[in-house]
Amino acid sequence: MNKPINHEPHGAHQTKKATASGWIGSALEYYDFFIYATAAALIFPQIFFPKGDPKTAIVASLATYGVGYVARPIGAFFLGHWGDTHGRKQVLVLCMFLMGFSTVAVGLLPTYDQVGLLAPALLVLLRLIQGFAVAGEISGASSMILEHAPFGRRGFFASFTLQGVQAGQIMAAAVFLPLAHYMPTEAFNSWGWRIPFLLSFIVIVVGYIIRREVDETPAFAEEGEQRAVPKAPVIQAITNSWRDMLRVMCCSLMNVIPVVTTIFGAAYAVQPGYGIGFEKDVYLWIPVMGNIVAVLVIPFVGNLSDRFGRKPPIIIGAIGSGLLSFGYLYAISIHNVPLAIVMSLLMWGVVYQGYNAIFPSFYPEMFPTRTRVSGMAISQNLGTLVTALLPALFVAVAPPGATNIPIMIGSITLGVTVIAAIAAWTARETYRVHMNDLGDPNAIPVPQPEYDQIRAQAMATARSARASS
Repeated sequence: MNKPINHEPHGAHQTKKATASGWIGSALEYYDFFIYATAAALIFPQIFFPKGDPKTAIVASLATYGVGYVARPIGAFFLGHWGDTHGRKQVLVLCMFLMGFSTVAVGLLPTYDQVGLLAPALLVLLRLIQGFAVAGEISGASSMILEHAPFGRRGFFASFTLQGVQAGQIMAAAVFLPLAHYMPTEAFNSWGWRIPFLLSFIVIVVGYIIRREVDETPAFAEEGEQRAVPKAPVIQAITNSWRDMLRVMCCSLMNVIPVVTTIFGAAYAVQPGYGIGFEKDVYLWIPVMGNIVAVLVIPFVGNLSDRFGRKPPIIIGAIGSGLLSFGYLYAISIHNVPLAIVMSLLMWGVVYQGYNAIFPSFYPEMFPTRTRVSGMAISQNLGTLVTALLPALFVAVAPPGATNIPIMIGSITLGVTVIAAIAAWTARETYRVHMNDLGDPNAIPVPQPEYDQIRAQAMATARSARASS
């Protein structure tokens, strides 16, 4: 079988604009998503729920956080369909407006003292909208960047989607933590907590300005010209690519690593029942430090995947971070704060990025253009939903008073990461497959010497463009 001569879409590739749009959009959307998580832990139990039973209020507040994950698969079906039928640009603007306006609305909500049970009901509704909106962001942004990127550099540019996600979490902490620390408690509880949510109006304005400047991707535009845009991309994705969707679901279980680091690890270290006695401030800063390291590591790993392939960093990152979870939990168990911080930064900030930096190119490359957003969004969000249930499983298996907690939780974590590694190992290697051939099980990769030459040429073009500007 001869390789087709015309295997890349025609049209202008706005690589820099698409990457900036994906980065900023993901940063702003995940800023919104994570200020909610911070507020659900710090402030919502006191202002949106009955004051008679503090424990119930905390559980209910954290449950509203989890509701966002329940809404994700629903959003993935709808937004995946929208992205594959109306275009990547349209779905990203829609996601941004839904997330931005729902977040601003949280900042305007009345409290329980003002309207009673209507307050938590409205909070749950807005969290459902947030989860619905965020379900289309990463798949839409990854597809947008991937389809605008030059052949040979797709992994590098697509990795900026996740760099934006980590940056958004840093922004959320940078806004919330100083307010919570320096404002008088009464002022913060009364109105100060609303500031981060109301700032999301800037998200809407800035995001729209940036995203309207990016043209639809050449790959999607070509599908439209050839009348190849499907009426039911979700059905087509499930029918034709169910094996790859299953792989993406299993790989997405890698979310177990941030769950172990920031949710179970924090509870194990801080909650009195476990008797470890770490200061809470330490666990507010571990995610911030981990994200700062990740922002530096992600583009480096993305670039490596363009040289050596998508599968090696994902497999090494999965098994490596699973093994490091034993060391991290052991450091907590012996109350060694410096060792716990170092292990968390190594496990989450560095090794986990072997997966985190690569999946924005690895996942969408499994699917053809016509079902790319649907296939990735649905399967990734279903996999992530499963990991949202893991904190409850961990506490059930290793409740306060249990022995050998590092061994028990570390073994489950390693088992989950091995499943993800096996799923990645069974997938096709896609980094040398041209855009128009992606999603085809019989696609012939470009020979390595020819690929290296094309990639070197793409990098030289980028360098000369930088020099001339």
